[in-house]
Amino acid sequence: MTAAATDAHVGSKGTQKVAPGPILLLGAPGVGKGTQAKELMAKWGIPQISTGDLLRYHRDHATPLGQQAKETMAAGKLVPDELVTRMVAERLKQPDTAAGYILDGFPRTLNQAEWLDRHLAADAKTLPVIAVSIQVGYTQLLRRITGRRSCPVCGTIYNICLQPPRVDEKCDLDGTPLVRRSDDTEEVFQERMRAYETQTAPVVEHYRARGRFEEVNGDQPVEKVAVDVMTAVARLRG
Repeated sequence: MTAAATDAHVGSKGTQKVAPGPILLLGAPGVGKGTQAKELMAKWGIPQISTGDLLRYHRDHATPLGQQAKETMAAGKLVPDELVTRMVAERLKQPDTAAGYILDGFPRTLNQAEWLDRHLAADAKTLPVIAVSIQVGYTQLLRRITGRRSCPVCGTIYNICLQPPRVDEKCDLDGTPLVRRSDDTEEVFQERMRAYETQTAPVVEHYRARGRFEEVNGDQPVEKVAVDVMTAVARLRG
């Protein structure tokens, strides 16, 4: 990271000098968006806003929006954009979003991205969304997903390809046989990749066309990816 980029977003005590604003982290399944979101939350003191979390909150608290979502899901239908955007709009009113936030799972479609731009543009003091895509090659992603194992007792996560246990398929801590999630298969991964590419391609082009998009190499140590994401944010906000 250059000195200019560092000064653009990190103060003398490692805190944010300028508000990072709304940040959309993009990336295929397995690139590490969740890990990077936690890194940025810790460094910048901004929240992560997940549509999955919002749906669960409204459902569990039986809010009017949650009741509508529950009825839709019970009927086997997807929650419509109109309902999701109302949840997001309500969340963005909370004071912890003033300096910025990390979007997770939203906007997932072009319609959602266009709605978000209009919603934020209604307040002249609000920064527009910038999008940073974490890039990892297909083969590496496949190894991350299909090699994933966990201990059913202590919850420790391993990867038999990248971070194997000392004894094959057994937990280092308690010797329990490791388990594999039923959806950590190549077939399911391929389906998720196709869905991601179909949905996300228009979103990427939306932000790229507006000069609010950058890519970073996700096949690096977590700390280096975080630095590259922050540098990208500094450039896009510059």
